[in-house]
This record gives sequence, C-alpha cells and structure tokens, in this order.
Amino acid sequence: MIAAIVPVKSLAASKSRLLPALDRASLERLSVAMLEDVVDALLGVASLDRVAVVTPDPQVAAAMRTSSAEVLLRDVAGLNPSIDAAADELAREPGDATLVVLGDVAGARSDELGQLVEACEEPGVALAPSSDGGTSALLRRPARVIPSGFGPDSAARHRALASAAGVPFTEIALASLAVDVDERDDLLKLANLPFVGARTRALLTQLLPELAP
Repeated sequence: MIAAIVPVKSLAASKSRLLPALDRASLERLSVAMLEDVVDALLGVASLDRVAVVTPDPQVAAAMRTSSAEVLLRDVAGLNPSIDAAADELAREPGDATLVVLGDVAGARSDELGQLVEACEEPGVALAPSSDGGTSALLRRPARVIPSGFGPDSAARHRALASAAGVPFTEIALASLAVDVDERDDLLKLANLPFVGARTRALLTQLLPELAP
C-alpha cells in the first residue's frame, strides 16, 4: 500500500514571506487553490492507494470536504513531526510506503508523480527536488525508512539521512515539481509553467497585477 501525505499549515500562518506582495486574504485563497490542485494531481496517480491531507486548520479541512482525499485534522507541532505522525497512522503494514508532496507544488502532474513512485526500490528513498534545494516530493519504502527532514536545503538532508540508514537513494529532477511557492519570484515562475493546476492558474491571473514591480 502507498499513501500520499500532503501537509498543510494553518492558513493564518501560511506563506508569510509573500505578505509584502499579497494581502492575507489573497494568500489564504492561493494556499487553498494550490492544495486542491496538488490533491487532484495525486488522485490521478494510479499507483497510489490513499491520498490524505494533514492539517491543524479546520478551514483547510472544510475546503477539502468535496475532494476524494482523506483529511487528518491533527494538531501536531512542526512540519516534520506532523508528517511522520501521519505516516505512522496511514502505513499500517511493515511494507507500506508513503509519498509526501508539499501542498504548494501546484504545477504537479500525475504522470511525473507516478514516475517518482516507480523509481523507488524497497527499501529505499526517492526524491524530487525543488529548484531552491528543497524537497517537493519524497517517497519512502517503507514509510519510516528515514525520518522526514523537510525545510531549507532538505534535498541534501534527505540524501544524508538515506546514506546514514544505508538504503538506496534516487533523486529525479521533474519539471512539474521544481517550483514550490515561498517568495514573490516563485509565483512568477509558477505562473509561467505550462502545466499549473487549473485553480491556481485562474487565481494567479487575478492576482498577478498585484505582483507588478
């Protein structure tokens, strides 16, 4: 069994580095639109058995009610502890795997996510890096073969964790997973991708005038 986990912060605390460019209401709308597009891409991956959004925010949970994804409304402090707690909850058998995809990788395509899943041996780790050295998606077989190490420069951290655990590590540069949104320039990069999710693209069309220099 392979479960996808999409971790999402509280909307009130999301994307604070974008506040000079967008107001809080716009940021919250953008966070939800990106999440919905990421979830849609994951639901299109045939090799995934479950897709779950883990969040402490009831607003996020409410936004996902019409989706086929599961929602884990859990108040676990910290991104990595919340991911690993969700992995423990979803991966019930020793060989179960998890695919973690950040909720702001709104260019994600189902075929490239599937490619990442197929690239991972058992036991092993497969990673799709973001353009800034972070981790956009992480596949672990089994689910806790290494701990989560998301954050700045996390691609190198996950590589080191796999090495320390003595398990195979595969890193694949996938165009649709290269841009995660942290700063103003990331929004411009995302808007120029040919495969941005429909909800995110529609919202960016409205918001981009606010991003003019």
